[in-house]
Amino acid sequence: MDIETILKPEAVRVLSSASSKKRLLHELGGIADSVYGVPQSTAIDALLERESLGPTGVGKGVALPHARLHGLDHVVGALVLLEKPIDFDAVDRQPVDLAFALYAPHNAGVEHLKALALISRTLRNGAVCAKLRANLDPATLYTIITEAQTAQAA
Repeated sequence: MDIETILKPEAVRVLSSASSKKRLLHELGGIADSVYGVPQSTAIDALLERESLGPTGVGKGVALPHARLHGLDHVVGALVLLEKPIDFDAVDRQPVDLAFALYAPHNAGVEHLKALALISRTLRNGAVCAKLRANLDPATLYTIITEAQTAQAA
């Protein structure tokens, strides 16, 4: 599994308008709708339901919201860079400015866990996060995140 199979270039965005956790989840739901054909309300509800179990802010400014959805045949994702960090109830209480949302098929087991591990491992790399935060061009962000995995595998 690699990031290129999970993330389409058009699912990478830079947001200046997300002012809260809920607003960010709405934006991520919109990306799921426009890029992957998942109804926005379905994606938002699933993300909110998962967040109710415990926050997905993993620390160091990174959040990994994720949900299982009917209608998908493989794991897909969305990467968002926020121009202004927001409170996301992260484990380290630091505001979040990088969010990678994962949407998995409802019956996905190992595939979902492998995708979460891959994204988590990639975004734990401080150099990768620094490069992402230094760029506001979605195409460049896509290149950074997909090449980061290749560099880690080498």
